[in-house]
Amino acid sequence: MSKATRATQMLAKAGVAFSVHSYDYDPDADSIGLQAAEALGEPPSRVLKTLMALVDGKPVCVVVPSDHEVSMKRLAAAFNGKSAQMMKPADAERSTGYKIGGISPFGQMRKVRTAIEETALGADYVYVNGGQRGLQIRLAPGDAKTILDATAAVLVAA
Repeated sequence: MSKATRATQMLAKAGVAFSVHSYDYDPDADSIGLQAAEALGEPPSRVLKTLMALVDGKPVCVVVPSDHEVSMKRLAAAFNGKSAQMMKPADAERSTGYKIGGISPFGQMRKVRTAIEETALGADYVYVNGGQRGLQIRLAPGDAKTILDATAAVLVAA
C-alpha cells in the first residue's frame, strides 16, 4: 500500500504536521470508521469519518466522529441551506476521486465546502482517512479545519 496519496501530498505541501497509519481494512465491516478505530486502538470519537452529502443539491464534505450519525437538519443549517441528503456512493467516488472506504477530505478532485463536527476540535489529535482504504492520517483537528477551510458546527444527531 502506498502511503503517498493526494491527501498526504496536500498536507505535506501545506506544511502540516501529520503521521500516516495503516490498518487491515475490512470491506465487510458494519461501520468502516468503527472498524478503523478498533484496528488503530483508538476511541471512535478520535477517528473521524468523511461523508459526502448534498445541501440544496450542491456537494459538501462532512467530517464527524465515527461513532455518530449526521443530522441532515443540522447539516443543512451549517451551510445555510434548506435540505440535506447523503450523496450516492458512485457520485461520491466520482466527485472526490476516491473509493468508498477511502474518501479523505484532503486532496479531493473538486474543492467543496466542508464542515467538521465542532466537538472533534477539542481533541489533541484525530484520525482522518488518508485517501485509500486502510490508511489513516493522524493530525491536530485545528490543522484539519484550517487546511480544509472548514465550518465548525454541531452536525451529529442528538
